[in-house]
Amino acid sequence: MVDETVSYDRKDGHRQAIDFAGYEVLGFPLKKRPDGYNPAFIRRWKLRRVAGNVLKRSLDLAGASAGLVLLLPLFALIAIAIKSTSRGPVFFLQQRHGLNGALFTVIKFRTMHMHMCDKSGISQTVANDPRVTWVGRFLRSSNFDELPQLFNVLKGDMSLVGPRPHVPGMFAAGVPYEIFDPRYMSRHQVRPGLTGLAQVNGFRGETKDRHAARMRLEHDLKYIENQSFLLDVKILADTVVQEFFKGSGY
Repeated sequence: MVDETVSYDRKDGHRQAIDFAGYEVLGFPLKKRPDGYNPAFIRRWKLRRVAGNVLKRSLDLAGASAGLVLLLPLFALIAIAIKSTSRGPVFFLQQRHGLNGALFTVIKFRTMHMHMCDKSGISQTVANDPRVTWVGRFLRSSNFDELPQLFNVLKGDMSLVGPRPHVPGMFAAGVPYEIFDPRYMSRHQVRPGLTGLAQVNGFRGETKDRHAARMRLEHDLKYIENQSFLLDVKILADTVVQEFFKGSGY
């Protein structure tokens, strides 16, 4: 079981690759003078970076804590539905790439029949996938299966907003993602997110199509370049509207 999935019907716009040389997490360049970097600019940049990280982590802790408290009754109902309709545990655990590419265990509600689960995550879910239970179809279409990742956010493995965490060996257009696009590992310079810029722009799910795979990475890198507290809030608001009320995963 892998990332949330959805079909695509978009023409490849062949966007020019974004040049991220000289950029860091907060997304502004280190302006260089002929005799080296401006020390005053470096100090301001570091202060902004620290302040931005503290603000982002505060949003993560507050949002994840509030979400878990409010969603506790829903978690209980989902757990009962999963246990009463199929054999196996309520939660599905899987290794994903996190900050700086380090592996961590992501938590999801189990949506597949236990004997058909793919812990590697390389075999992506498709429409009408026979591995998915009927309860799992609802959880995927509403994206409720991702909600336990709020625990990952509290733990610090994830953020509320960031590039979606991928399984090791993730494929794009039939080849490893890092071969498909050498910039791929750059998406791991921030914590992965429960939602992200790619997802709210419609690029989520299967990466078999070259355009879909390319645009997911473009949006992930664009998020890193432009990361800010206000951008995170906007993405979270868009996610609530698009995913929880108009969910189209499978």
